Amino acid sequence: MAMNIEPSSTAPELATPVPSPCVSLCKMDAERRYCMGCMRTIAEIIAWSKSDDDYKRGVWAELRLREQTIDFD
Repeated sequence: MAMNIEPSSTAPELATPVPSPCVSLCKMDAERRYCMGCMRTIAEIIAWSKSDDDYKRGVWAELRLREQTIDFD
């Protein structure tokens, strides 16, 4: 039986179910091809609702890396 863990504001990827990183700022950066709000690619956004928590945690891990390297002006 899965344990329901409350999401943390610092580590939402540890919650079950894994919450979406969407912040309702849907604007794609043409150069990097990431959403400027959640930093996901179109493919990641499309796959999100059909994906399991392992996939979602993988996306969150990618987002953490992107946060360190992307500076939207």
